[in-house]
Amino acid sequence: MTPLSIAVLSLSMSADAFAASIGRGASRRPTFPAALKGGLVFGAVEAITPLIGWALGLAAAGFVTAVDHWIAFTLLGLVGGKMVWEGFQSQEGEDDASTGSSPWTLVATAVGTSIDAAAVGVSLALLDTNIILIALSIGLATFAMTTIGMMIGKAVGVRFGKVVEALGGIALIGLGCSILVEHLDLFP
Repeated sequence: MTPLSIAVLSLSMSADAFAASIGRGASRRPTFPAALKGGLVFGAVEAITPLIGWALGLAAAGFVTAVDHWIAFTLLGLVGGKMVWEGFQSQEGEDDASTGSSPWTLVATAVGTSIDAAAVGVSLALLDTNIILIALSIGLATFAMTTIGMMIGKAVGVRFGKVVEALGGIALIGLGCSILVEHLDLFP
């Protein structure tokens, strides 16, 4: 993967955590150290889950080499589509776990927002990429975006996070299309 692809993937993977952190920031009004702590939790979880997905994908890679690009395209498209869908959904009346005050609520929210990173990790196992670099990039991007999201949420509320989540989903769909086009050699 190119550095640009890794950056796009990292920012896309952090979009749902960013959206959740805006909600948490709007409801909890955290101090900067509390936002840093939240960023660390989200970033660590988001860095670990693609490694788990990658290990699972690597175990199955020998069976799917002929169609790996289709699997990556499908998984990224589904995750991206889900993010776009959720980006356009209303937040009214939702019970948002990201607004809870317990440290376990913070961890549960971080795990919930990182499930898509595990699915992307499966795709990455099929593409012969540097998973450590990518996982660290995703974790660092999520740390930064979550910390920033909590502070933005404290200042402006939750509306902005949905737009970012939809944009992250669009970026993932684009990345999946790029992988498919590259592997099918459609443009020599």
